[in-house]
Formats: sequence, structure tokens, C-alpha cells
Amino acid sequence: MTGRVIAVGGHESDGAAALTGVLGPEVVRVAGGRELVREVRSARAGGERVCVVPMTLGRDPSLVADTARTLLALDASERAGTVLAEPFATTAHLVGWLRTLATRVPDDRALLVTAPSGDPFSDADLFRTARLVRQYGRHRTVEVALLGGDPGLAEGVRRCRALGAPRVVVLPAAWAVPEPTGVPHTEYGGPLLSGSATAGVLASRVREAQDRYERSGDDGVDRALAADHDHGHAHSHGPDGHDHDHGHGHGHSHGHGHSHSHGHGDSHGAGPDPGGDHHHRTPSHAPRAGAEPPVRHQGAAPDLVPSHRSPR
Repeated sequence: MTGRVIAVGGHESDGAAALTGVLGPEVVRVAGGRELVREVRSARAGGERVCVVPMTLGRDPSLVADTARTLLALDASERAGTVLAEPFATTAHLVGWLRTLATRVPDDRALLVTAPSGDPFSDADLFRTARLVRQYGRHRTVEVALLGGDPGLAEGVRRCRALGAPRVVVLPAAWAVPEPTGVPHTEYGGPLLSGSATAGVLASRVREAQDRYERSGDDGVDRALAADHDHGHAHSHGPDGHDHDHGHGHGHSHGHGHSHSHGHGDSHGAGPDPGGDHHHRTPSHAPRAGAEPPVRHQGAAPDLVPSHRSPR
């Protein structure tokens, strides 16, 4: 389907600024909000169909829900022909991609999983991600650095060195992670995905969303409204019973079947694209080292179901 693809960025991509050079020039990059509304209205006024893709790598579920709420502000003619795709990735995909990067790093190096700081829950999820990278990898030291947060890059490197690592390799766990030039004893282990892998995943998200819309008329907005439902303190219940203090306004009726990806005690890392509606798939393990999206022709959906691997 021809039309306009709009990539929406959050804190993982510095408001979409870090997506420049990552996505092709045919993809519009916006920070959401008014920028998103303006681009959708421009496309629909010209008769173009639109697919919006939240470019989170799994640590920003609020980006998905906020994007859906923004699209609700459009009038009926603008929403007709506009679809919201599944997020670019989940934390399960992120773990798998980081593990692939880690296989290229010598055993005596420390790994420093690095991303811009978000809210406390997104930051905590980065520590979980790093733990899974270590659990199923061969590197003894895997630490975390939060750009603009604590521990920062310098502190992360110091910790790795204190644990005996001669060199520290920064693994980017977000789009907005610059190369650590000028930081002693440090190397860059990225980018997270090659340009071809990124393009392949994005194309898969767009194709899935368009196929779903043409098949059932589902534009993806209602499901995305609940993306951040379990993010934060929303479901922390005190000793006195089921008292929800949600901390976010439920100004919509959910109508969802809780398709959240709950953390398993495994990396469940997908290859460059797991394909299909990944909320309803049985998660699988990380890809083979260096795996790239297979090339398929004549518009066929890529065979992107990763093979299982036994944890090391």
C-alpha cells in the first residue's frame, strides 16, 4: 500500500531527532502531539493513507498510549485511512538484539548497556534488560548507564573498571546513544540495528497494520490506548485489598484483553523481526549472532520467527 509512514519518537530517540539517518527519507519523523496531528492532516488532505509507528524499543509504553490518544483527536475523515501500527519493538526484542551485539565483544570486556533516562519504571526496566543480557551471555560484567540519569556514563565505566574489566563496550539500548568518544577505556558496540534490519522491522510493522485494517477495519488505536496500563504504580495493591491508585487518567474505556507482554525469566530475544502480532505469540529466544531480516520477494511477509536456543 502506498501512503505516508510516520515514525513517532519519545525519550529513546530524543523526540525522534536520533531517527535522522536511521530511517530512510521517505519516512516522516515526528515527536508526537501537534507534529503528529499536522502530518496526518497533511497526508489525509492529499488523499494519502497513513501508517503511524511508535518507535519505542520497549521502554516507553507511554509513547504508544499517547500516540493513540493523539489520533483520537482527529476527525472522522482524517482517521479513515489512518492506522496505528504495533510498537517498533518490545523489551524482549531489545534483549535479543543486545545479546547479538554482545556476541561480537571479546570475553574480557565489560558490557555497559546504555540508554537515555526516562521515568523510574523505564529506567528500572533497563536494569532488567541488562540482567537478562548477562544471564544468557558469556560476559561476567554487564552494567547500566543512563544518559542524563544515575548512574551516568562515567559512573558506569568506573564500576566496570572497578570490577576488573580492562575495556568497556557501550551497547546502545536506545536510538539516542552517541558513540562515547573521549571516554577512556571505552569502545562503542553499536549500532543496535543495521539500516537494513531497521528498515525490515519497520516495513513489517507497517504491513501488519495495513493488512489488519483491510481485513477487519481495526485501526489499532483502541488496543494502543492500554499500552501503558501496567506501567508504574498502577497495580501495586496495599495490604487492605484491591485499591487501584492508577496515577493516570482512564479517560477511555479499555475494551482490551490485556495483551501486555509480561516479563518472563528469560530473554525471549527475537530476531530482527518476530513477525505477526507479537502480543499473541509464544515468545522465543534470541537470534543467532549477526542475524539479519531474510529477504523476501513479491510482497510476502518475511519469515521472521526466530529459532529457539538453549540458555548458556
